[in-house]
Amino acid sequence: MLDTILDSPLSQWLHHDTDVTDHIVISSRIRLARNFDGLLFTNCNDISALEKVNAISRGLLQPLKDADGHQYSNISLEQLSQSERAVLVEKHLMSPALEEHLPYRNLIVSDDAYIAIMVNEEDHLRIQSMAPGLKLQQAYNHAVQIDKAKYPYAFDERFGYLTACPTNVGTGLRASVMLHLPALTLSGRITRLIRNIIQLGYSVRGLYGEGSEALGCIYQISNQRTMGISEEATIEQLIKIVEGIIAEERKSRQSLLHNDKEGLEDILWRSYGILQYARRVSGKEALSKLSDIQLGVDLEILPFWGKDTFNELVAITRPNFLSKYLGSENLTDTDRDSYRAKMIRQKLSN
Repeated sequence: MLDTILDSPLSQWLHHDTDVTDHIVISSRIRLARNFDGLLFTNCNDISALEKVNAISRGLLQPLKDADGHQYSNISLEQLSQSERAVLVEKHLMSPALEEHLPYRNLIVSDDAYIAIMVNEEDHLRIQSMAPGLKLQQAYNHAVQIDKAKYPYAFDERFGYLTACPTNVGTGLRASVMLHLPALTLSGRITRLIRNIIQLGYSVRGLYGEGSEALGCIYQISNQRTMGISEEATIEQLIKIVEGIIAEERKSRQSLLHNDKEGLEDILWRSYGILQYARRVSGKEALSKLSDIQLGVDLEILPFWGKDTFNELVAITRPNFLSKYLGSENLTDTDRDSYRAKMIRQKLSN
């Protein structure tokens, strides 16, 4: 199962529905922060507590299977290479924080990768439920189903679920949506929109979460409040925010077409031409040009290339997945740029 996860360009939860008309919403994710009752938080670095959490987590595989009928595997991160751990980050199955080589950290993943549970990250468990498109409620329902299969948690009647970081106390819920917003970025309207979203109490992050850059015009929008608001209200409010962003992106796309269609076509066809013929492409440039091409496909300016091609190429062209895909962890930056360009050319030629 580990080999399948590491070698597959696209996790099953990232496959779009057949009726998708544009690629503005990439995916939805629910994350629940949970800690076992009576054990020190992970950030205390108490070896006995880390070991105990690890032992408890290994006993959860059967209860998890009973909860949703899927097979679960426990992946010991200590037994993976740095590159393999980085691939799991690039596939959004775990955070960069869990990538650090520390003892008793592991990842529990379902056979379809819709559920990924980080063990001994900032909290004892970080239960992640993913889904394609704008399906926050579906992801939350699955997370709750999984959450009921656990050991007693640290919970206070007044404060709610107790977590290592005070900002997660309460519901322990982080709901997030990954969005592709090329028109808002091209028009320059994204800066003001992000400022407005932050003022409403939501966070805006890049492709790999906190501290990451919004490469390829990909942004993650998530809630910040976890106290004084229910899980249902959190999800409902975030969906409304995202629906507003989708409307703004679509409006920006029409404005770009109306104001200077030829100029927009020039940008999109140039990106298509560069990736169709380039012999070396950096990871940052690849994401930028791939974003342009997906916009061109959505606007029916460029040839259709498949509903999942953008997501697949975003995954394949990441540096660590590229190394794993080619079976070598010793690639130079030049080697990666060459192979990245070759793989994109092959995809475009199909």
